[in-house]
Amino acid sequence: MKKLITMTLTFAMVMSLALAGAAVAKTLNVGSMSPLTGPYAADGNDIANGVRAAIAVVQDEGGVPGFDEIKFFPQDTACDPRQAVASANKLINDEVSFVIGAYCSSSTIPASETLDEESIPMLTPASTNEKVTERGLEYMFRMCGRDDDQSVVAVAFMTNYLKGKNIYLIDDKTTYSQGLADNVEKKAAAAGIKVLGHDHVNQGDKDFSAVLAKVKAANPDVFYMSLQNSSSGALMAIQARRVGIKAAIIGQDAVYHPQLISIAKEASEGMYLTFGFIDKQRSLYKKFLMKYSEMGFAAPGAYSGYAFDAAYAAIKAIKETGSTDPDAIKGALMKMDYDGATKRIKFMPNGDSGSNYIIRKVDGGKFINYWNPETGSTY
Repeated sequence: MKKLITMTLTFAMVMSLALAGAAVAKTLNVGSMSPLTGPYAADGNDIANGVRAAIAVVQDEGGVPGFDEIKFFPQDTACDPRQAVASANKLINDEVSFVIGAYCSSSTIPASETLDEESIPMLTPASTNEKVTERGLEYMFRMCGRDDDQSVVAVAFMTNYLKGKNIYLIDDKTTYSQGLADNVEKKAAAAGIKVLGHDHVNQGDKDFSAVLAKVKAANPDVFYMSLQNSSSGALMAIQARRVGIKAAIIGQDAVYHPQLISIAKEASEGMYLTFGFIDKQRSLYKKFLMKYSEMGFAAPGAYSGYAFDAAYAAIKAIKETGSTDPDAIKGALMKMDYDGATKRIKFMPNGDSGSNYIIRKVDGGKFINYWNPETGSTY
């Protein structure tokens, strides 16, 4: 009988400790928003996988003190503003501490206003429209560059390297692509480059023959392609070469993706693209790349690294402050100054982290660093 009582008391103590542990166990909820389905799914899944890699690296480094688990809630925006707002509301209900996303600026802008009402920090790895960080939202941060900076580098390349005298532009009427093309048009004109035409296509179009016939007839030195995704860019490059357009083709960061080369193949050879400079010798970049590969993901896409840096920085802020309070996260983010995977992580008062665009080129079936705007020379 005495043995039975002892066993009962021991069991009760173990259960009490287990229950006490369960009571203090905490889960850090992390959200992301990006197009996981539809025409922009390649970039969207790159973003989600970048966040997954950051969480895995943090866990390898010992996790987050005070939290037993980091739980990830990826949401599909499909680059639709209404679905993006619905995704933001879903993440609010999931009680996430911060959100990485979105991809399309047209989704990020409305979704960030919904998140801001609940004081949830949002760090976009991919939305480059200037308005993203110019609305005075208290908890809005951006890891990638801005379109006004991207257009400066594109026009400098046209002027100083290509010696282009005229340009023809095409965009697909999104907040991002048209905003960027408008910036390039204004800056090109100011630089003395004659604008021969600026046309628009629709998202999802696959036949560009009508508008490309106008480009060929204009015979520009530079053909500027501002589209929302790389698959559309690949199709336009194929058709542009097919109709005999000889102009130097310049695309932007959304067209920059391994899928551009895999789809367009020879038609992508010689294309120029603006994208941020990434020093792949950084220790955190190597750690990111190794984890990304270990997790079975394909080669990092355009925004995988920026998504990794955004998630890693936000979790780092929580580790440093021991708090998920939005003001504590914001305060820690604003004090950061360290080498991330893709760039130096240091935020400005408006939440931007700075732009470091260069010109890349498709050469021999791969992207190479080609022109450095700081030196005005090729790499």
